[in-house]
This record gives sequence, structure tokens and C-alpha cells, in this order.
Amino acid sequence: MNTLERPLEGRLIAGVCAALARRFGIRPFTVRLLFLLSCLLPGPQFIAYLAMWIIIPAEQRRPVAV
Repeated sequence: MNTLERPLEGRLIAGVCAALARRFGIRPFTVRLLFLLSCLLPGPQFIAYLAMWIIIPAEQRRPVAV
């Protein structure tokens, strides 16, 4: 399983959904759709998203070998 890092490519806002999708091996669209559907329910979804944005580290750029 991959580590939990917000990718540099493929992110829409902060890369939280893309990071979760990569970690669990599913498509980012599926995670984004589940998040949007969860927003219809009462709860702290946006606060959880903001917290994950702060907590999950961004992917580091890897130097290209020449």
C-alpha cells in the first residue's frame, strides 16, 4: 500500500481526495463523489477535509536522474 501523501499532480483543490484514493487503490473520482454525497448529511465534513489538508503531507518532488 502507498503512503498517504497529497500528490502534486491530479489534485483539484488540495489533493486530499486524490491522496485517499491513491492510498486505498481506488479512483479519485469515487472519493470525490463520496465526499460530495457525505456533505448532504449533517456533520463536520468540511472541518475534517481542512484538518486532513493540514495533516497529510504534500508529495515531495523527486529529482530527475540524468
